Amino acid sequence: MYGVSTKVSTGFDETIERVTAALKTEGFGVLSDIDVAATLKNKLGVDHRPYRILGACNPEFAHKAIIAEPDIGVLLPCNFVVREDDDGAVHVLFMNPLSVLDLVENPQVPGLASFVREKLDRVMEAIQD
Repeated sequence: MYGVSTKVSTGFDETIERVTAALKTEGFGVLSDIDVAATLKNKLGVDHRPYRILGACNPEFAHKAIIAEPDIGVLLPCNFVVREDDDGAVHVLFMNPLSVLDLVENPQVPGLASFVREKLDRVMEAIQD
């Protein structure tokens, strides 16, 4: 499975705040915040439920990954998606770093990916009620 997801009972804006805080606790900062719904509205005139992509980065792990595999930047940052369904349910998802290991033929990368996955799992645990 390429992604890890959970449904939360908090509202969209509160979930963004909780994800951002949990990422910070695990040493990640949000480098980018893409408001997909606003972009679709501005570019296409389409109304869409709230949908944001948070590009999270842990500088220490990013540095180690880039040293081990200079081209790994195409797989960075760790994207978190926060989206709202038509019924108002809010979902949080992230790409499983272990799922892309077949793309990287470097023995140093799996250990880093496993450690990052553990941290991302803790983020998901922290946003649960």
